[in-house]
Amino acid sequence: MAGRLSLPEVDLTCPVCCDIFKEPVVLKCSHSFCAACLQQYWARQGRRRDCPLCRTLSVDDPVPSLTLRNLCEACVTEDEGQAAGDAEGELYCDPEVTCPLHGERLKLFCLLDKEPICVVCHTSRKHKQHDCCPVSEAVADVKDKMQSALSSLKDKRDAFETMKKSLESTAVHIQEQARFVETRTHEEFEKLHNFLLAQEESRMEELRREEEQKSRGVRQQIQDVEEKLSSVSETIRVLEEEMALEGLSVLHVSLATHPVEDPVMAPGSLINVAKYVDSLAFQVWKRMQMLIKFYPITLDPNTAAPWLVLSDDLTSVQDSDVKRKLPDNPERFDPDAAVLGWPGLSVGRHAWEVDVGDNTAWVIGVAKASVKRKEKLPSVLNNGYLCVYFYHKMYFAGTSPLTRLALKTNPQRIRVELDCDKGRVSFHDPHSNTHIHTVKHSLTETVFPYLWVGCRNSPLTIRPVEVSLKLHQFS
Repeated sequence: MAGRLSLPEVDLTCPVCCDIFKEPVVLKCSHSFCAACLQQYWARQGRRRDCPLCRTLSVDDPVPSLTLRNLCEACVTEDEGQAAGDAEGELYCDPEVTCPLHGERLKLFCLLDKEPICVVCHTSRKHKQHDCCPVSEAVADVKDKMQSALSSLKDKRDAFETMKKSLESTAVHIQEQARFVETRTHEEFEKLHNFLLAQEESRMEELRREEEQKSRGVRQQIQDVEEKLSSVSETIRVLEEEMALEGLSVLHVSLATHPVEDPVMAPGSLINVAKYVDSLAFQVWKRMQMLIKFYPITLDPNTAAPWLVLSDDLTSVQDSDVKRKLPDNPERFDPDAAVLGWPGLSVGRHAWEVDVGDNTAWVIGVAKASVKRKEKLPSVLNNGYLCVYFYHKMYFAGTSPLTRLALKTNPQRIRVELDCDKGRVSFHDPHSNTHIHTVKHSLTETVFPYLWVGCRNSPLTIRPVEVSLKLHQFS
């Protein structure tokens, strides 16, 4: 189109709905209508299919008017583009674009029908009693909504950009985690390999010593047998010579000889193969217990607050004044200086011990899986924690409010005993075998060992437990 079409030049309005054509169709009588408007009109007429304007009977189906549709779309697109760029906040209505029904400027906006109308339309039957406002106000309202949507989208964009950076950092952290696990795995297996090699070398050395001892013993026996064999052979030779004598000479032969014992192999001459082969792997495994430590729980670094420093073996935690750059994953505590143990516990009885030493601020116990980890909340029962406190040189039970506990001594180690089935957590001082406190609460979800650290001078450390072998013999 070389220039803008105005409604007086080309009529783009449907005679039925008085709006710009939508999917226009043309009848044989050359009149055009919206496809939906024509079908609705015919539906009201029953079986009669005539033109709404000239009443000419239409036998054939209406034909879509592609040219008219393109003109309508171009007009609507141009009007919308002009309205969006209007500096004065008015819908685009140049002086030539007037109401198709009344020829008046489109100065009002019908809030019900969502369309611009003229002053005469406002009093017409179609828009009577409809709420209307000036076009400028309608534009302002739309722009306010657009501005609100724009602000919301910008906030979303910022959130997505922040999340993108966080995920990129997480990707790097995942690689660091993988390298850390690789290093720890290599170190642990290297210890096992070295232990097994040392055990193998020790057994080989013991075998070599016994081999030399047994071989030396057999060689000595061979030497003894050879000497006795030589003596017996000499005696045989003498007797054979004397047997060759005749007559009275034989009577002078001395038959006094020392008794000769039958040759017998000394007992214990062979290597004790059974001693070396008997349950070899089991025997080595028993010795391995001195090397291997078993921890009933391990600290989960994915839950540790950024201020906490965990040992490489994940059995010790200490507070610090440096916040590390870690992924802000949902499992991590922040801002509380807390960490959960692994694995989660839901059935059965469990126990573990924590060395507190000279730590002056700690909370020890269990936490429900559903506890809020992104809020600074007290570790009390109402918030999903079953714990005991040590703070300001005083001991407390994690009730709400806290309950002071009267302890005669300061425990250096806390033993936690959890009975998931009975919903009970007990705390003890294992050194003095003293009961500290017991919490009873129905446990309907998985719980995790929980540590909160408020002291930078001394860590909290999970204690390993002794591993013993119990052999069952069946009769």
